[in-house]
Amino acid sequence: MSISEHPREPLDGEPRFTPAVAPAASAAVEPSAAEPPASPVGRLAATVERLSREVRAAQAEAEGRALIELAKGILVERLKCGPAQAARQLSELAEQAQVTPLEFAVDVINQAARDRMSEVTDAFLAATTGAGDEPLDESAAVRLRAAESGALAADDTQAVADALLEQALRPLGAVAVAIWAAGSDGSLTLAGSAGFSPAEAARWRYVPPDVATVARRGLTERAGQWIGSLAETGLPSIGRHHHPDGGRAALPAGTGGRIHGVLEIAWPEPLPELRPQIVRQVEALAELCAHTLEAYTPAHGPAQEPRVLPDAAELMDLADGLHDPALVLVPHLDAAGHLVDFRIQHVNSRFLDPAGRPRAMVGGSLLLEAYPMAAGQSELFQQVERVYATGEPFRARRMNLTALVDQVPLSAVADISISRHGSAVLLIWRIEDETARLASLLQHAQRLGRIGGFEENVLTGEITWNGQLFDLYGRPQSSTPVPLEELPAHAHPDDGVTIRRFLRTLLHHRRPASAAFRLQRPDGVTRHIRVVAEPVLDTDGRLLVVRGAYQDISAQHWTEVALAATRDQLAHTEQQASERNRLALQLQHAIMPPTQDPLRVPGLQVAVRYRPAETEQLVGGDWYDAVVLPSGLVLLCVGDVAGHGIEAATSMVVLRNALRGLAVTGAGPGQLLSWLNIVAHHLTGAVTATAVCGLYDPDTRTFRWARAGHLPPVLVRDADAAPLPLARGMLLGAVPEAGYEETQVQLAAGDTLLMYTDGLIERRDRSVEESLTHLVTTARTAPTTLDQQLDRLLTYSRSDTDDDTCIVGIRVG
Repeated sequence: MSISEHPREPLDGEPRFTPAVAPAASAAVEPSAAEPPASPVGRLAATVERLSREVRAAQAEAEGRALIELAKGILVERLKCGPAQAARQLSELAEQAQVTPLEFAVDVINQAARDRMSEVTDAFLAATTGAGDEPLDESAAVRLRAAESGALAADDTQAVADALLEQALRPLGAVAVAIWAAGSDGSLTLAGSAGFSPAEAARWRYVPPDVATVARRGLTERAGQWIGSLAETGLPSIGRHHHPDGGRAALPAGTGGRIHGVLEIAWPEPLPELRPQIVRQVEALAELCAHTLEAYTPAHGPAQEPRVLPDAAELMDLADGLHDPALVLVPHLDAAGHLVDFRIQHVNSRFLDPAGRPRAMVGGSLLLEAYPMAAGQSELFQQVERVYATGEPFRARRMNLTALVDQVPLSAVADISISRHGSAVLLIWRIEDETARLASLLQHAQRLGRIGGFEENVLTGEITWNGQLFDLYGRPQSSTPVPLEELPAHAHPDDGVTIRRFLRTLLHHRRPASAAFRLQRPDGVTRHIRVVAEPVLDTDGRLLVVRGAYQDISAQHWTEVALAATRDQLAHTEQQASERNRLALQLQHAIMPPTQDPLRVPGLQVAVRYRPAETEQLVGGDWYDAVVLPSGLVLLCVGDVAGHGIEAATSMVVLRNALRGLAVTGAGPGQLLSWLNIVAHHLTGAVTATAVCGLYDPDTRTFRWARAGHLPPVLVRDADAAPLPLARGMLLGAVPEAGYEETQVQLAAGDTLLMYTDGLIERRDRSVEESLTHLVTTARTAPTTLDQQLDRLLTYSRSDTDDDTCIVGIRVG
């Protein structure tokens, strides 16, 4: 039931209005006259229920009366009339607007106040009006103003929680509300709650700092927390066991940039996504809680707030007693009461500005005016704002402080400390001294470089070592440093001559010197050390001090030894590889010379070409043969063994010689390839190869041939050229036994037949068919002689695989 639904008697001069009470609701409350008399317990329960309704009605009536009286006062001031006339005017205007006098009174208050509550109400009404499919809910304005009235009239935070829940949050579906007060140490104290049992509220009376809860999230997240289901987060919170799957909202309650606490709201069911107008309404309620929490002080317990300073005078005295630069900052608010900056109220005597400005130029100015870069990459202003809002101190090491002087940024590195004291903020920075910074840098450089420094006074015998040098010697820092003259006793005996030469140059000739030696430490470890030293002379040229440094170069020494060994091994490997390739090339050229003496066969010209690979490391397995057999037939063949290197070259020799031996049997090309397949599979380590084998008969001008996975020969006749039809046959060595198809072609006078390996045509970016077409096109243009034709094919070859190339050509006379 809303405020406007509670009946009450009007005051003198106040307009009367009738509350809107649903008949069904009245029937549910008042017993029917036809019902039988109830038992004594039932009558007692009915009496308690009736009294409770009357109390709630009285409370609502009081709140509604307060709002109407406030609206009457506004009309008195604006219309310059008396209270009775203002009451009549209020009643007439409400009747003309067709709303209840209470709703019209709230509208008058919103127009006069123009505060956050009125803005939220206008946004809510505008949204519901523009929705089209939702009724206009002006009771929201009444609820908000009634909740505000109840909160302002309450004498403690508990009453504020009751008013917020009953007047504003129950209509939104909420079942409980908790108001938390934030302590200066980050703790939370339950200042008031409604909807939770007394036992549950007592258990959650105090939450220590840094404990992750829903309210804690709302304190640290300036935008608040809206949790759909509490069970999904796993966060503990008040009332978790009663509504484990319900939604939660936790919003920071703050004014003027300072957060005083958190408003936490509980729903019994998972929380859907709320409309922006509802979110703004809840944010306005959180801001209303902030005004109540400003004056809240826990009665006892560990969350006791420190005494609030009436001004920054005590904090200024505290800052003057510090040995580090300190600034006392006070909040600077705009006309609307929002925090926009901090004013530098005081600068202590130790103040050191990064830009070198005097104290008078910084004190009294705004923080962002004195240090505009504070809102940039260093985020100094955001940290000051957070500390002022939450009360939690902030510490940071090596933060950049940047001052903008004449549009030139001047930076310094400093350790930062920010803390809130009452209503002021103390900002302390310790700018890193340049000497200390360079000393720290030098110390780290010596540690990383494994360098130890020393200084020895030759007159007094005083020796100064740094800590790194004690570590290099393997001696405790409490031991006595080793004088330079005793250095040979700590070095390897073989390095004595080098050390004595170093000492003579340094101490006798008084010149800077350096030496490398092996240091033998007490723990038995030998380190390779380089010592560099220089003499310091007085005005008369006498030696006063010797200073220098030791550096552990063991890692460098062993790296050089390893590199030398690697270079020797690499040189040996390169020599072996070069020798291996030289032998392979010699073997290949001995068997396969680039040119061959011409065969003398009546009526037939024979020419061969062999082009080795361009790179010597890729000794291939391409081979050819052209020989006249005892039967008078001419054996013509080309082949390509898979792979490169000495293995491919030796396999090529085996297959070529085997084919020569098998050819004297008089077998045909198909049979010869079948036998050669057995040799490749069983006698050469299971190598694979391709080949074309042919027998030419000079008497009949016939050419019988067979192929083992190789490209077919090309026949050039007159102005035409074409590859011979493919004969079936797989590559050599793939299977133990294989058959090869044998075909025959009749040649005529003037015909040219070309046999080649794939190194002549193969390209990485073209298919075999495209490359073969280019070869046929080139072969059609036949020069005068056969040798010229083979040279032309090599010249215009487009192959890019750096493979060997063999060509065998015959021309019938």
